Amino acid sequence: MTLQTVHAFRLDVELAPPIEVGLTHRGLRRVIPIIGGTFEGARIKGRILPGGADWNVVRPDGVVHLWARYTIQTDDGVNVMVTNEGFQQGPPDTMEKILAGLAYDKNQWYARTRPVFETAGERYAWLNRSVFIGDLLPPDHPLKVSIDIHEVL
Repeated sequence: MTLQTVHAFRLDVELAPPIEVGLTHRGLRRVIPIIGGTFEGARIKGRILPGGADWNVVRPDGVVHLWARYTIQTDDGVNVMVTNEGFQQGPPDTMEKILAGLAYDKNQWYARTRPVFETAGERYAWLNRSVFIGDLLPPDHPLKVSIDIHEVL
């Protein structure tokens, strides 16, 4: 059997400027606050609530380990907790160029995530039961990112 996916929704995330923690034993640590945004798909839509963040680290091998936690709220008022972990790899200066608002080679962009959802809302219980893959699209702005979320069937 071949794995298949279906597009579930797109997250358009608004960010605050990164908070640099600095060079730790794990690598260059930064916290990127999530301040809002929207999401929409065939079965779900709503807004991204402020208060989450991406606690990412640029590892010594140049790979950026992404680890974000935040809450989304559907247009009918159901809250969904999101934990989204993944990796961004490519030329070592890519993330610095993005954060500085500079041009970079989008053909070398690679960023994939594994979002996990948790909700009490029965209408959205499918989020609790399925496996998802996120495709973090090449950013056009240092304070906005978009992630296409795909459900693995």
